[in-house]
Amino acid sequence: MSSAPVPAPRPSPAEDAAGQSAAETLKDDFAWSLSVILRAYLRSVEESLNDIPGGPRGYQVIASASQNLAANQGVMASQLGIDRTVLTYLIDDLEAAGLVTRQPDPADRRSRRVVATEAGQALWQDRRNALAHAEAHILSTLGNEESTFKELLKRVAVYADRGDPLQNTCQAVESVESACQAVEGVKDACQAVESLEKDDDRRLGVKRRSPRRD
Repeated sequence: MSSAPVPAPRPSPAEDAAGQSAAETLKDDFAWSLSVILRAYLRSVEESLNDIPGGPRGYQVIASASQNLAANQGVMASQLGIDRTVLTYLIDDLEAAGLVTRQPDPADRRSRRVVATEAGQALWQDRRNALAHAEAHILSTLGNEESTFKELLKRVAVYADRGDPLQNTCQAVESVESACQAVEGVKDACQAVESLEKDDDRRLGVKRRSPRRD
């Protein structure tokens, strides 16, 4: 597969004039600028990603798994901004395609890490080069300002990601789940101790007094 970008068809004079008019009118519209850039980028990479289960989202999962960026599926969902239920089905499809696999986390056997297979690693490297070419094509208008633009964009993205209420909520839920699991573990241990004490009492014929309630 060639990684060279497909040149976009040139618009007619009327379309070009209309586009320039819209751009001039909306030049200070932040949302419009972002949506235009995103649409152009997705059009450029569509051919490179449409055969991957989940398309661009599937590629993001493979990229994360190839670089070991997420300790478990919950962290990956927060990092990629994908609903945890949706991510589960997406990983199922990628696993069926032989691109990723789930492995127990050595630090926590209850947690599952998503790891790229050799085929997944090779696909990530191949499509990564194609996406870099598409990115360079879109940013070519910036010339020497490209690196400055990308640095500023990264700074905004990191700031926005920290303030993402969905991610904060997911992290809070994970913390609560971990605390609940710890409490359950303590409860199970206490019940086991109580059971042993009762067994000992029965063997020794000891009758425990119930705690007094005032």
